[in-house]
Amino acid sequence: MAFTRATGKHRRPSRTARTTRNIAGIAGLAATGVVASVASPALAATAPASPQDAGLAHAVVLGDELADHVAAQADAQQAVAEVAAAREKAEDEAKKQAEEAKRRAQEAKEKADKEREAKARAARDEERKRLNAFVAPVTGSYVSTAYKASSGLWSSGSHTGIDFHAATGTPVHAVGAGTVVEAGAGGAYGNNIVIKMHDGTYTQYGHMSSLGVSVGQSVTPGQQIGLSGATGNVTGPHLHFEARTGPDYGSDIDPIAYLRSHGVNV
Repeated sequence: MAFTRATGKHRRPSRTARTTRNIAGIAGLAATGVVASVASPALAATAPASPQDAGLAHAVVLGDELADHVAAQADAQQAVAEVAAAREKAEDEAKKQAEEAKRRAQEAKEKADKEREAKARAARDEERKRLNAFVAPVTGSYVSTAYKASSGLWSSGSHTGIDFHAATGTPVHAVGAGTVVEAGAGGAYGNNIVIKMHDGTYTQYGHMSSLGVSVGQSVTPGQQIGLSGATGNVTGPHLHFEARTGPDYGSDIDPIAYLRSHGVNV
């Protein structure tokens, strides 16, 4: 049980002051016959105290001592309560600060995760775009012989692909992403490469002087796969390029239309 008492100007007087007033008040009780009357301050000071005066004074002193003891207990309890309240307030503040720091850390982590995911997504999109891109098989060249051109030079009577002007040793590039399904001697095509593209079509590169890839190897758009030359049935160095629906001869489609449909300007 906590005790409280007023402070400041309303604080309970000291025991000495209370005792003085209480003893002085005893004299006022003479009219009731409890104690003798005090005629004057001098008489009160010299007259011997009666047993009643001594008992009453003793009771007053004991009461004051008890009151002081109770007041001291109340002060101690108040001090303990104030310390506990201050500690609780400090703990609450520390808890709030910790929660705020945790919230800010979580927000920072979520922001970093979003930025990282955005970068990863952008990188994937860029890589997908790169892999879906198409390029010309020979950089800066031009078509020297058109598709389906007629001549006795070809066993079928017409050209099954297009020829790109290219001196021997000119770099040849995969027009898109895919997997090499043939790399080596190809009869009239000389040294040739056939690539199965990611879209399921096939591209062929013939009359090459050297090959830079092997069967089963994956290639990316623009990757160098060899050098042009004049191997096989040719009248001079160039690159023979075909687009096909299958890996074998006879499944050719218009290579100009094929490249243009994939964004290549030829």
